[in-house]
Amino acid sequence: MSDDDVTSGEAVDASPLAQRLDQLFRMSRPDARRWTNNEVAEELRSKHPSLRVSGAYLSALRNGKRVNPSPELLVALADFFGVAPGYFLDQEHSDRVTTQLAMLESLRDAGVRGIAMRAIGLPSESLEAITTVLDQVRKLQGLPPVMDNVDHDASTED
Repeated sequence: MSDDDVTSGEAVDASPLAQRLDQLFRMSRPDARRWTNNEVAEELRSKHPSLRVSGAYLSALRNGKRVNPSPELLVALADFFGVAPGYFLDQEHSDRVTTQLAMLESLRDAGVRGIAMRAIGLPSESLEAITTVLDQVRKLQGLPPVMDNVDHDASTED
């Protein structure tokens, strides 16, 4: 197996670090494909020449065979994937990022992206009307309601 063949199913008892790093690899998709270990290692070395990292080492981190990366590597990985370094260490922070990544994954769906693109620039009243319509369609389809932070203004107007 090559260093780029690591999948999330490979590490059954993976550490939280391994699970979180693997999740970033799986959900971060340049040009609609996944990063390979070697590509990420190369990018990290180009931005941080003093950093010693290889595709094999990233593979070992992702599958839990290595569990103690340097703080410099964690910071570089966090920067590369656009998350705070706390993502790797703090469960609550990781959970928030995981939720955000799942929403981004949903936006990759062409239909959802099309709706989002059409909503850009609309006034808040129009967005509220669209949200109400979408909530009703979800209800008719038997889907659970979506809880978001947008509704907090409406609850304070009682």
